[in-house]
Amino acid sequence: MSAKRWADLVGSLRRTLGGLPDRRTGDNAHYAMEDIGSSAFSVFFTQSPSFLSCQKTLQQAKGRSNAQSLFQVEQIPCDNHIRQTLDPVPPEELFPLYDEVFESLQEAGCLESWRAVHDTTLLALDGTWYHSSQKIHCPNCSCLEHQSGEKTYYHSAVTPVIVAPGQPHAIPLRPEFITPQDGHTKQDCELAAAKRWLEKNAARYAPLKVTLLGDDLYAHQPFCRRTLLHDFHFIFVCKPDSHPTLYHWVHLLQRPDLGTVTMRVKVGAHFHTYAYRYANGVPLAEGADALQVNWCEVTVTDHKGQVVYRNGFVTDFKITDQNVAALVAAGRARWKIENENNNTLKTKGYHLEHNFGHGKEQLSSLLAAMNILAFLYHTFLSFTDEHYRLIRAALPTRKTFFDDLRALTRYLLFPNWDALMDFMMRGLEIGPYAQAP
Repeated sequence: MSAKRWADLVGSLRRTLGGLPDRRTGDNAHYAMEDIGSSAFSVFFTQSPSFLSCQKTLQQAKGRSNAQSLFQVEQIPCDNHIRQTLDPVPPEELFPLYDEVFESLQEAGCLESWRAVHDTTLLALDGTWYHSSQKIHCPNCSCLEHQSGEKTYYHSAVTPVIVAPGQPHAIPLRPEFITPQDGHTKQDCELAAAKRWLEKNAARYAPLKVTLLGDDLYAHQPFCRRTLLHDFHFIFVCKPDSHPTLYHWVHLLQRPDLGTVTMRVKVGAHFHTYAYRYANGVPLAEGADALQVNWCEVTVTDHKGQVVYRNGFVTDFKITDQNVAALVAAGRARWKIENENNNTLKTKGYHLEHNFGHGKEQLSSLLAAMNILAFLYHTFLSFTDEHYRLIRAALPTRKTFFDDLRALTRYLLFPNWDALMDFMMRGLEIGPYAQAP
């Protein structure tokens, strides 16, 4: 990515943030909305809670700051003003930025190698908490009542991502935030949010030929029917305890109605055995109107004969000896939403579950949307910015990258993004500064 491309990315961010709804009046509206929004976003992009205070110090010492040179922030507001001003802003205001980045990845051809089973795009769904407290809460919090009588207030969202077997990244899409639903359990709320996401976004992603992935919660007959109604395919985890009718039918089947395939796959210095079973046209639920689905299962044993993995899936794809392994590999790719997306957001530097500011209205959800957006921007750079990619590869962990970024931007002024990347490559002796062998 050139300096101009980075400037375009930041420029688009600021145009969107400049259009955020603003309730301020009079002297209280001293700071521009794009400065307020960009200041908040810069904290998540750099993963530095002290970024703004450090940039104010840098501004005083050198007359400029990295908030200005990297994010175009002309005036840095105080933390309280940012929180108060952004509190009423719905997180959906940021969604066009998610779409723009994803479309840019498509236009650049970055996703051409991501096609998976039956030439489809794998889109994984999962719910995740991003705030919980027994004291701090707002009208938009969900509430979990414990047997002790204590209550846990929490925010959660369905976080869709594009994944593919063998790909190291997960590409986050616009989330769907879960709001309290009278008479619903957490699972019901997650499914309801997933249905809302599907209704709002199915037409947008239909040209990709989508296969939805999800855990056992999504192997729910109404949701499967809704998926097919939108011309999406599905591969969902299917567990015996929650699908007794389906597994009863499977247990009754004998060859040739129950297909079996066995493969040996080298893992490190040893071989693992993959034993597949599958059946087509089995009922997902009880009743005459039950949806007919196709079921498969894999059992993986190591060289000592110990089972290291077992899981079952349901899909609308017809299963054969030739495609069962690919279907299972696609179904297992859903774990990337937890490993590469949700776990990264929570434990690998983004601190998604940290209370950056809860507010009384939308603040918690808006800041979560900014945090996920920052992760998407980093993912975008991993595809499009060779210098960024080299630096990330040279550093042992994502945490190390953020530690270095925090230290450098705290003490040194960089005139633009390319100057920052160049400084890091020079220090690491990589790229154009690699030492000759």
